[in-house]
Amino acid sequence: MAKGPKEERMFFLPVLQGILPFDRANLPAEVLAGLTFACLAIPEVMGYTKIAGTPVVTGLYTILVPMALFALFGSSRHLVVGADSATAAITASALAGMAVSGSSEYLALASLLALMAAVLLIAARLISLGFLADFLSRTVLVGFLTGVGIQVATGEIPGLLGIESDGHGTIAKLQAVFQSIGQTSWPTLAVSAAVLLIVVGCRRLSPKLPGPLFAILGVILCSWAFQFSASGIAVLGSVPSGLPALSIPNVDWSWTLFKQLLPTALSIFVVILAQSAATSRAYAARYEENFSENTDLVGLGLANLGAAFTGTFVVNGSPTKTEMVASAGGRSQVAQLTTVLIVLVVILFLTGPLAYLPNAALSAVVFLIGVKLIDLKGLIAIYRQARSEFWIAVATAAVVVIVGVEQGIIFAMVLSLIDHTRRGYRPKNSVIVKTKDGGWHSKPITAPNQFEPGLVIYRFSHSLYYANAQRLSDEIATITRDSDNKVRWFCIEASAIDDVDFTAGYTLRNVLKILQAKNIKMVFLLVDPHVRSELDRYGVTDLVGSDAFYDAGSDLLTAFQHRNDYKS
Repeated sequence: MAKGPKEERMFFLPVLQGILPFDRANLPAEVLAGLTFACLAIPEVMGYTKIAGTPVVTGLYTILVPMALFALFGSSRHLVVGADSATAAITASALAGMAVSGSSEYLALASLLALMAAVLLIAARLISLGFLADFLSRTVLVGFLTGVGIQVATGEIPGLLGIESDGHGTIAKLQAVFQSIGQTSWPTLAVSAAVLLIVVGCRRLSPKLPGPLFAILGVILCSWAFQFSASGIAVLGSVPSGLPALSIPNVDWSWTLFKQLLPTALSIFVVILAQSAATSRAYAARYEENFSENTDLVGLGLANLGAAFTGTFVVNGSPTKTEMVASAGGRSQVAQLTTVLIVLVVILFLTGPLAYLPNAALSAVVFLIGVKLIDLKGLIAIYRQARSEFWIAVATAAVVVIVGVEQGIIFAMVLSLIDHTRRGYRPKNSVIVKTKDGGWHSKPITAPNQFEPGLVIYRFSHSLYYANAQRLSDEIATITRDSDNKVRWFCIEASAIDDVDFTAGYTLRNVLKILQAKNIKMVFLLVDPHVRSELDRYGVTDLVGSDAFYDAGSDLLTAFQHRNDYKS
């Protein structure tokens, strides 16, 4: 994790780290990047409201106050914070049975989730939990986002066809589509196809072309000129203008409601933590800049507070939006602040034309967002390079599609922890043997295992803790039992051991007693000072003696040869 130089002095509210220092010569490029991003992001965030189940204008609200707050209080110069498909899908999945989608009650619950996520993010900063971002592996993130993409894309098929779908869940929705396929509205399908063609065509010509904006503007103009609503094509209708009102979410503030929403808030918290940190880290590395995950937690927390108090839903750091700004030339949060000003103008003066926007056009935009999330290239790369992890990614995607998004992220978290534990539970330990030229070389446990007659050097390649302590005991028993020559010294090469827990200390003492019964002396090589203090505390040092620790291989060999010469 990269940290800014003032991290320790500015504990809670460092400001303008994503803006300063600012080169005035870059201002025109920053403003142009902000304008370009606004053209790309405005139709996209309106599409996210279809995923989240909130009114269209709330998508614009996610850019207004939340993006400005992160730009001021975050540390990353590049991370763009706004509406996000993954957190929007989690929100919709959790609230589906609690209120009618799009209602004021539903929106209040969505804002409450943003408030709860904000509290969790700021609490994580206070106790320095930024490191938790590392516990959601890239493998399960690929699987999770792929599953979200499949769910989002399939959920928009009814909107593309102009048919009703009452199914809940991806499978049920697909079944409902097949049953209602005969009711397809051909004018609606034509609008959907036109939007898809324009967006995909612009993307093929140049990624910098705002295809969604062209499509949305064109279809609004056609809808106004040819009165699409009279042809049976559903349109948005009146969209409120003006600034969002600052208010506390209007919900029943009960402990029961909090307990019901807490698992969802935790899932959202984990996704924000992992996705935002990964994006900030990648762009800081690309441009050789500093950033602080803990400072970003404050910015993300304040951004979600802004979302909660302005009547919109959860916001998250977005890798796709961040790339939009970076590719357009943005090199600081000034570009994002420019986008905020443009959206402010749209909200105040330009919401009227949105009344003519066909629902099918938004469905088409969201459908393409979902398709883009389906990371086939990532899955293929995982399949080729790490076959076992590929099945983890596929299982995560399947849970998201079949069971639900919230369950999918919980499943992803559990799989990540299991995978981490599995690696520590079965470390690739080895014995060190002498090469022909007198050097040192690692061999499997099953190989001839004595470095010199009577000396075994055993390398344990992970921290010692309760889950792998028995493996240590079993492997030592195997090595000392199956050796062709009698073992006199058994050395644990501990350079990879950075921690020893109570269970492992207890196991080491038992192993020591077994070896002593066989007249085998246990010694240690390259022990970290922290690990040495733990061995002292667990009583291991008292059993082996303070002279059983060596800082260099040459010291170990000299002591072993001297002891053998003395005995002989």
